Amino acid sequence: MTTAKPIPTSPWPMNAWYAAAWIHEIKRALAPRKICGKDVVLYRRSDGRVAALEDACWHRLLPLSMGRLEGDQVVCGYHGLVFDPAGRCTYMPAQETINPSACVRAYPVEEKHRLVWVWMGEPALADPAKIPDFHWNDDPKWVGQGGTFYGLKCDYRLVVDNLMDLTHETYVHAGSIGDDAITRNPFDVTHTDREIVVTRWMKNIDAPPFWRRQLGKPGPVDRWQIIHFQAPGIVAGDVGVAPHGSGAPEGDRSQGVNGFFLAAITPETATSCHYFWNFVRSFRTDDQSLTTELNVAHVNNGRGVYDQDVEVLEAQQRAIDNNPRQPFYNLNIDAGALWARRMIDHMIAEETGGPVAKAAE
Repeated sequence: MTTAKPIPTSPWPMNAWYAAAWIHEIKRALAPRKICGKDVVLYRRSDGRVAALEDACWHRLLPLSMGRLEGDQVVCGYHGLVFDPAGRCTYMPAQETINPSACVRAYPVEEKHRLVWVWMGEPALADPAKIPDFHWNDDPKWVGQGGTFYGLKCDYRLVVDNLMDLTHETYVHAGSIGDDAITRNPFDVTHTDREIVVTRWMKNIDAPPFWRRQLGKPGPVDRWQIIHFQAPGIVAGDVGVAPHGSGAPEGDRSQGVNGFFLAAITPETATSCHYFWNFVRSFRTDDQSLTTELNVAHVNNGRGVYDQDVEVLEAQQRAIDNNPRQPFYNLNIDAGALWARRMIDHMIAEETGGPVAKAAE
């Protein structure tokens, strides 16, 4: 009797565009990244385009990022093999004939919305039209600076969980954006095949300290949190406050202040990720000092909200490593995160032919 081999599974889909760097970070130099467990080296060619190669020489597997850039080609720092932007070897030391199998993988790469995106899966499926909608990041109507936590020590899905359930703000970000009204008010979850939206309105409440400062007006407010998720790792949160009764729930936000928190979350390993973040706003867009202040985000005794999230997420991953029980226990507040994980699992199953993991309704 034969036993069927289990279908290999992965915590991430490969057929997806993942953020690898901010556009300004990739220059005429070799920049290594680990994405979805694969080592990649990025560099900017002389024509301005970005190349992305497997970061391991065909010959003895030394990372190519330890070599040097010569023109548009990468010279291995071990024995001097040379690879062009398509990954083909163009020179071998001490021989005139080049082995035709000598190549490294070249990954599809695009630049859009201030980020460099790399396609880690089947190259023939790398459609630039499928790059996630991240337009707020470079839309002139929205202003923000942004940053990255490279090598954040947690499973990328934990960051998705964190951003899809903002009740944590009440406790993790108390004194800045946190407020009891978040936990008191209901939310709705809607979804399509490609997107999940979690919507919460908090009407006639006292604004938390951060939003009260941005609004600059006394009195109760209507606050909104509308979180958009695009699998496998893009989150755009539409957030803000307006004076109560000024029409914001009906669509008129003209008397309020509006921002978007943006997250492009890229798996590095099973327990680490790269977290590209930004907070953009549509108010006081000419105020550079405010842009700098919000980017540092020191809104709670000198500790930024992103720093607080990182502390929690990395502690959570350590606890998971020490207590490997599955599944998590889930509450009603986890509905958005559960749908996000279900969507990620569906993408993985489509690639592997495996079963889709069941998520709680």
